[in-house]
Amino acid sequence: MSEANIDCPFSKLFPSQLLRDDGFYMSLAYNQAVDAWREDEVPVGAIIELGGEVIAAAFNQMDSLRDPTAHAEILAMTQASRAIGNWRLSGATLYVTKEPCPMCSGATLMARLKRVVYAVGDPKMGCLGGATDLNALPRVNHHLEIARGVMEVECRDILQAYFRLKRADPAG
Repeated sequence: MSEANIDCPFSKLFPSQLLRDDGFYMSLAYNQAVDAWREDEVPVGAIIELGGEVIAAAFNQMDSLRDPTAHAEILAMTQASRAIGNWRLSGATLYVTKEPCPMCSGATLMARLKRVVYAVGDPKMGCLGGATDLNALPRVNHHLEIARGVMEVECRDILQAYFRLKRADPAG
C-alpha cells in the first residue's frame, strides 16, 4: 500500500445498522471510495454482502499496487472468495460506487454473483448497461440482477471532485 495520505474533502458516512438495505451497503462502498481518495487512488469503492454480512471491502489500488487489475471490484471478489472458500459467489451482492468496466463486469458474471448494485453509470466504459451490457448477452450461462443509481449523487460528486482536482494539478 502507498504511503500517501491525501486530504479528502468528503467525510465517511455512518449508516444505521438497523436497516441493512442497498443504501446501507452502498454507504460502506462510498466509505471505501473515501479511503481510495486518501491513498491518491481513483475513488471507487466496493463491498460484497452475503447473508446480511459484509464479506469483502475494497477500493481501487491500481497505482499503489502497480496492477491494472487492482480495481475495487476485483479486489473485493478475491477477498470474498477467500472468505467463503469458493470462487462461486452465488447469493452474494456486489455494491460498487461506479459501474463496472469490461474486466470487472466479466468477473461479476464469472463469479456467479447474484446481484450487482452500482451508483454511477459509465457511458464510456461501463459494461452492465452503460457502454454495453455483458449481462444481456443471450448465450451467457449466468445472469445478474442489476440495480442502478443507489447513492448516485454522492458517488458522482466524489468522482467528479477528484478528477477536477487532478486536472487542476499539473503534477497530479
